[in-house]
Amino acid sequence: MNSNTTQLNKLDKAHFLHPFTDFKEYKETETAIYTKAEHIYIYNENGKQLIDGMSGLWCCNLGYSQPKINEAIANQLNSLPFYNAFFQCSADVSVQMAKALVDITPAQFNHVFFTNSGSEANDTNIRLIHRYYDLLGKPNKKIFISRHGAYHGSTIAAGSLGGFDGMHKQYTGLSYVEHIGQPNWFTEGADMDKGEFGIKVAQELAAKIDEVGEENIAAFIAEPIQGAGGVIVPPETYWPEISRICKERDILLISDEVICGFGRTGDWFGAETFGYEPDLMTFAKAVTNGYQPLGGVMVSDKIADVLATDGGEFTHGFTYSGHPAACAAGIATIDILKNDKIIENTAADIMPYFQAQLRTLESHPIVGEVRGMGMLAAIEIAKNKSSKERLAPDCAGGAMVKTHAINHGLMVRSVGDAIVTAPPMVCTREEIDLLITRLTIALDYTAKHYGIKV
Repeated sequence: MNSNTTQLNKLDKAHFLHPFTDFKEYKETETAIYTKAEHIYIYNENGKQLIDGMSGLWCCNLGYSQPKINEAIANQLNSLPFYNAFFQCSADVSVQMAKALVDITPAQFNHVFFTNSGSEANDTNIRLIHRYYDLLGKPNKKIFISRHGAYHGSTIAAGSLGGFDGMHKQYTGLSYVEHIGQPNWFTEGADMDKGEFGIKVAQELAAKIDEVGEENIAAFIAEPIQGAGGVIVPPETYWPEISRICKERDILLISDEVICGFGRTGDWFGAETFGYEPDLMTFAKAVTNGYQPLGGVMVSDKIADVLATDGGEFTHGFTYSGHPAACAAGIATIDILKNDKIIENTAADIMPYFQAQLRTLESHPIVGEVRGMGMLAAIEIAKNKSSKERLAPDCAGGAMVKTHAINHGLMVRSVGDAIVTAPPMVCTREEIDLLITRLTIALDYTAKHYGIKV
C-alpha cells in the first residue's frame, strides 16, 4: 500500500460513514479505494484492474467510457446548472427528458414524476397512490403488499416496502405494509415443479388480499427480477398469475425497475420481458448510466388523469426533481441506447452468451444453482446440490467466493450464499470469458479451502 493510499484509508475511517456497513468492523478492515474507471474496468489506488461485474451498483449499463454523457453534463452545467420545478417552473432539458422517457416506456405511461433516487421514487409511489384513492373516494385503500427478500430502497418508507428483516429491526416501519413470499425456487420450492411453485407463491397475493380485505389494499409492488435480494428470477408462471390477481381484485401494480430497467433484461424494462402491464414504474440507476443521480416514477394515464382532473395540490416534491444536469445525462444515455441499438444487439448476442457461459459452472462441486436473465445472474454456493446443504454456516461460503473473486480481478457481490453479477451491457465475448475464468478461480479456491476436490 503506497503512502497516499494509507492516508486515504485513515481519512476514510475517520470521516466517512458508509452505507450498509458494520462501522465497528469496518474500522479494522482495509478500505478499497478506486480512482479510475474505463470501459468495463475499475482501478484501485495501486493501479490494480478489476472487471466491474456489478456495473457500479447495477447502474453503469454502458460502462465507464461514454464521452457523449460527459459532454451533455458539461454543456448543461455551462448553460443552466440548476433550476427548480416548483411554482409552475420547468427547465427545457427536464421537459425533454420527460418526453424521452414517455417515448421508451409502455403506452399507458405519458407522465413522469422526477426524484433523485429509487428510494425517493418508491416513497413517491406511496404518496401518489394514497392521493389517487382519496380522490376516488376510497380512503381506506392504504395498504401496500410487497415480498420478503425484496429491496425497494432504504428510506423508512422504501425500506418498509422492502422485505429485508435486518433493515426492519433497526427502525419502526410503516404500519400499512404487508409482505408475502418470494418466488425463490432454489431455497423455498422444496421438491415442487418450478411452474407449480410459481403459481403457488403468486397465489399468496390473493390469500393476503382475502385476509386484509380488497377494500383496504392499494397496491402490490415488486421487482420483475429481485436484484439485491439475490437475483431471484421468477418461474414463467409467476407474473401472469400476479397480473391476473391484481386486475381481478382492483389492486394497482407497481413494477420497480430500478435494477431491471434500461435494457438489463433484454428489453427496455423488465415488465416488457415478463409480459405484464404495471400502473406505475419506478426507475433510477441506469437511467443516467450512473453518471448523475436521477430517479422517478412513470405514472399511467389511469392514475394521472384522476390526479389532474379532480384538482387540489399534490403536496410532495424535491428540490432536485428534474435536475437539469441529471436530465441531460439521462437524455444522452437514452440516445446512446437507442441510436447504437445497444439493447437489441446485446440481447441478440452478449446476453445469451453470458447466460450460456454461466451455465458451464453448474457442474462445479460447490455450485448449487445458476440462475439469471439478460445481463444479471446469481450462483448459489452449496455443498450438496440435491439437499441444498450449504458449504459453511453464516453464508461464509459465499463471502469467501466474493473475496477470492475480487482478489483475482473480478468485482462481484455476495447476497447470503449467492454470488451476484451484473456486468455492463457493452462487454465483449472475450471479456465474458475472462469474467467466467476469474469466477471459476474463486470457486476453486473456496472449494479447496473446505476440502472439496475440484
